[in-house]
Amino acid sequence: MEKRIALIGIIVENTDSVEKLNSLLHEYGEHIIGRMGIPYREKDISIISVVLHAEQDIISTLAGKLGMLNGVSVKTVYSKK
Repeated sequence: MEKRIALIGIIVENTDSVEKLNSLLHEYGEHIIGRMGIPYREKDISIISVVLHAEQDIISTLAGKLGMLNGVSVKTVYSKK
């Protein structure tokens, strides 16, 4: 399959899910180009962006697993190239 570049946007509203979230990101680490996390303490949430270069099914699987975590919202955007 062809590899694609994607951005997964993650909002974490439940800090109890952070350990599982980090574990998933570590598991898919070979596909991650970069990651940026911003704690928004005023609203008690964290915003994380993860850029990947992987096959679409790998990206979708990771996004799906992240989205199943309690208090975690996920959206994925794909590059057209």
